[in-house]
Amino acid sequence: MKIVILDGSAANPGDISWGRLEELGEVIAYDYTAKEDLIERMHGAECAITNKTVFDREVFESLPDLRYIGVLATGYNVVDLEAARKHGVTVTNVPEYATFATAQMTMALLLELTNLVGLHTESVMNGEWCRSRQFCYFKSPLTELAGKTLHIIGLGKIGRRVARMASSFGMTVTATPHDKSLTGSVKDIDGTPVRFLSLEDGIRNADVISLHCPLTDETKEIINSDTLAGIKRGAILINCARGPVVNENAVRQALDSGLLGGYGTDVVCVEPMLEDNPLLGAPNCVITPHIAWTPVETRIRLIDAAADNLEAFLNGNPINKVN
Repeated sequence: MKIVILDGSAANPGDISWGRLEELGEVIAYDYTAKEDLIERMHGAECAITNKTVFDREVFESLPDLRYIGVLATGYNVVDLEAARKHGVTVTNVPEYATFATAQMTMALLLELTNLVGLHTESVMNGEWCRSRQFCYFKSPLTELAGKTLHIIGLGKIGRRVARMASSFGMTVTATPHDKSLTGSVKDIDGTPVRFLSLEDGIRNADVISLHCPLTDETKEIINSDTLAGIKRGAILINCARGPVVNENAVRQALDSGLLGGYGTDVVCVEPMLEDNPLLGAPNCVITPHIAWTPVETRIRLIDAAADNLEAFLNGNPINKVN
């Protein structure tokens, strides 16, 4: 089997191995594939491994040999599933591989906004500590998390792990339930008591709001000017979900006015980030370039899972099939 990896440098810039996939066929790996190069590179191949390279209806019509697409991600909206079904192409994804890493990034963004490690490191490297008359100094007040309330929107695997982490910092955890009948109840979530509140009550009482919901019609721009008007002044917002679950213009306005005390995000609405993104230059804003899923251990787990998916397909028992 000819296996073409179309945009491999995102998951593997060269520091880990494609070995598991290479055991299953002839592997040709490209760092990045532009739309105009896709058909030529996939010519004669039965298997495509993609992260963000798009497979639309036109692509399927031009690739009669294609039988399998393995998405190197949990989200699979880059593939037209209806067209894949029509052409007899199996599509798989890799669910939940980045749970630990994404929860870790959530806390990293929160801690950067509360402990200002980057700001103070830069200050020290610029010689300010050497010039200080006191044994310590701080450029801006730090925030202690113990006793604060974290509200989670999206209490799936990642949200549940964030709840445990926040609890270990001494935070009270609340969440908006998917099942509205749970509103007002307290449930033990993996050893952490979580009070379920409506979205409005949850964000009104929260010191920190953390987004872990999937991007759907219901959650698109769930954080907007109206919802932000209901937050506690100075609250922190963390987004390790998807960029479009927030309205970035509304977030920028809330940061400029001081209504929002900080915004930490690993995702933006359009990626790569556009030069006119309203978050660029915003105060109290920490942005990382969609790297929550990229620790070495996480990427090895991702590639191993993708190989498991392909092997299962070749054995006639596909797993993690999404079409």
